[in-house]
Amino acid sequence: MVSRIRIGLLTPSSNTVMEPRVGALLADLPLVTAHFGRFRVTRIAMSDDALGQFTFEPQLQAADLLADAKCDVIAWGGTSGGWLGVENDRDLCRRITALTGVPATTSTLATLDGFRALGADTYGLATPYLDDVQQAICTNFAAAGFDCVAERHLGDPGNFSFATYDEDTVADLIREVARKGPGAIAVFCTNFDGTRVAPRVEKETGVPVLDSISVTMWHALRLAGMDTSALSGWGRIFECDLPTNDQRNGAPIPA
Repeated sequence: MVSRIRIGLLTPSSNTVMEPRVGALLADLPLVTAHFGRFRVTRIAMSDDALGQFTFEPQLQAADLLADAKCDVIAWGGTSGGWLGVENDRDLCRRITALTGVPATTSTLATLDGFRALGADTYGLATPYLDDVQQAICTNFAAAGFDCVAERHLGDPGNFSFATYDEDTVADLIREVARKGPGAIAVFCTNFDGTRVAPRVEKETGVPVLDSISVTMWHALRLAGMDTSALSGWGRIFECDLPTNDQRNGAPIPA
């Protein structure tokens, strides 16, 4: 019997970018499939009501349903750990695995492991987010050991509206932060259309670009035991192995 890999993705309800871009990324890998579960996310802000969208209960309910599809890995395809804190995502992964028996990761944990795999301790940050959300991401990433040397953001509370920005807008933000010479660039939002432009601007600038959708898939596929080098046309990160324990400096691998 041919071995298949099934990746489960928890998806914000208002996200319209992740599903088509994941489909395109996996188009040449017929033995790998992605399966999506949604829970309600409509606004990204630091207010109590916006933060309350990310309580664990709806995420765990969606993960439990994905487990029925016999997924090999379940990933939270959202970047809320950037402003809620990295430990929040580690706790979520532990709970998903305890509930389903399936390894779990998130877009935030994938991004940080992407920095480690690339040997980047500085980064540039391109997002559609509000000022205070952007600042919270920079603060939390600094606590994880990564220094933001350049950032651009659009000041949009989204979440549906993030998908309305065209790829040229995303590419321009990447180019702007690349001028500061960061070790890597994070396009940090899974509803911000950077998946196709990231590898193009990466080649143009010479700076590795971690699009949130792409890096989440890299991380999930590597956790599932797949060599992702066949996807290197989508970005340099796909040529990388998961970081070693030494590279993580004690930070735990996702469950």
